[in-house]
Amino acid sequence: MKLLDRLPDEKARAYAIRVLLYNITALELSPGSAVSENELSAVMNLSRTPVREALIELSRMDLVEILPQRGSYISKIDYGLIEESRFMRLVLEIAIAKLACESGISSHYMEQLEANLEQEQSYANSEDFSVQLDLDNHFHQLLFESVGKSRTFDVIYSQMVHFDRLRILSLKSWQDARTVKDHRNILYAIRQKDAELAEMLITRHLTRFQVEKTELTRRYPDYFVL
Repeated sequence: MKLLDRLPDEKARAYAIRVLLYNITALELSPGSAVSENELSAVMNLSRTPVREALIELSRMDLVEILPQRGSYISKIDYGLIEESRFMRLVLEIAIAKLACESGISSHYMEQLEANLEQEQSYANSEDFSVQLDLDNHFHQLLFESVGKSRTFDVIYSQMVHFDRLRILSLKSWQDARTVKDHRNILYAIRQKDAELAEMLITRHLTRFQVEKTELTRRYPDYFVL
């Protein structure tokens, strides 16, 4: 498990949630694996109470399964939950792309998007998968911000954790630059104000996991709800 620096004035419970959420999303804590309050408390240098509260909060997000008298386990990846979050993302991101095509993107945001793509390219073949995921998410965040919908992105971001676990697994399995290529093409379509092309590219970008599903479940059968 990877520890994160504790933020100034960060409460113990909030810190425990943030560390556990990071490790669950990054697959540092494997789907289906058991977790111990005592061990987590020792690793994070916290008392058991904030760790227990963090596990309960994460169980409400369907990321931890707490079984009475048996212990706590990292929830397996559930394609049903992924499909629901993907559906919401797809509907909203297509709408964002159409807005961007209609109104255009300011030079300020275009520069930030181009800089993001350069960073994505530099990490595309690395094994720092969490950074790749952060850059991927930031690209989409910038698109939302460019049309004045940053709060809308905050809503979908809170629902993306199940999807993000699958994306990390995909990155580990296929270390290539497909995401960067997708983003470049999406940005090209928006720059050309081609809403139809942008919709097609975003749909392909956000539904690739359906094509990868069979191979991923074959490689990692213990990670998934089957």
